[in-house]
Amino acid sequence: MDPVRLDVGDRVIVVERGENLRAALLHAGCCPHNDGASVVNCRGLGTCGTCAVEIVGAVSPPTRLEEARLRFPPHEGGPGRLRLACQVTALGDLQITKRAGFWGQGHERCWGVDPQDRRGS
Repeated sequence: MDPVRLDVGDRVIVVERGENLRAALLHAGCCPHNDGASVVNCRGLGTCGTCAVEIVGAVSPPTRLEEARLRFPPHEGGPGRLRLACQVTALGDLQITKRAGFWGQGHERCWGVDPQDRRGS
């Protein structure tokens, strides 16, 4: 498969196209969870919502499970600004941002691409 680039702000992670985003981030030492959520999470089942990240680029469409979880507090509103890293596969080069809050629902950037620096968005 073709490699894709995951721009997480301070570095670029190269993974295979079609790789699960949560697994790729964890493997590269870039945790998609904040604070205690790195220990207390659903381990990629799509039920907790703690791996919510902002993504710019080509990814798989939302799964039904992801749509349902992102309509539940604190996310509310469904897939849009946030996607669950555990339910996403990378289909092309991505720019990823993790926000504050236990579920990544906040506005302050924890890590990732600064919105002012986004290319192609």
